[in-house]
Amino acid sequence: MAERTDERHAEKMKKKQAAHDKIMAAKTVEKGLLIVHTGKGKGKTTAALGMVVRAIGHGKKVGVVQFVKGAMTTGEKVVFNAFPANVEFKPMGEGFTWNTQDRARDIALAREAWDEVKRMIEDPAYDMVLADELNIVLRYDYLPLAEVLEVLGAKAEMKHVIVTGRNAPEALIEQADLVTEMTLVKHPFREQAVKAQPGIEF
Repeated sequence: MAERTDERHAEKMKKKQAAHDKIMAAKTVEKGLLIVHTGKGKGKTTAALGMVVRAIGHGKKVGVVQFVKGAMTTGEKVVFNAFPANVEFKPMGEGFTWNTQDRARDIALAREAWDEVKRMIEDPAYDMVLADELNIVLRYDYLPLAEVLEVLGAKAEMKHVIVTGRNAPEALIEQADLVTEMTLVKHPFREQAVKAQPGIEF
């Protein structure tokens, strides 16, 4: 009985492999992607930073600009500082808008951070650029969406750009090649009053 089950499984997997190989043979395009991580669930920045780690592993040059974070030291900054030839890591925010309570300053900081993102996108030395929490900046109208879309649309053909943050604008989602929405199912901050912890949130 077990032998017949193993044979059936092997046959099924052989058919799956043949179907997979056929699909993969048709995938011949290689291009830089515009990637958006959005949604209410945790993990948008974390997933993007995972891509940065992968890029480092392939010897790529990555630029990371954080629009909100910057008021605290994060674990990723310490790690990326160990790879200065591969990563330029720039936390340029001062916290969330309710922390600063100064719209004019928030707009000025958003502009400074966006200028850095634009510089990295336009510089051929960078293979990947991460604009962390750019969606939050766009939600509060700190930057013109049309300008952002124009810059992203003009990126080099092989350059990857990742944009994170809740409430991604529909126009950005439409322009993107890859969009992932993180869905909140459970979070200990809400249900157990567990505070943000090193190695998990920062």
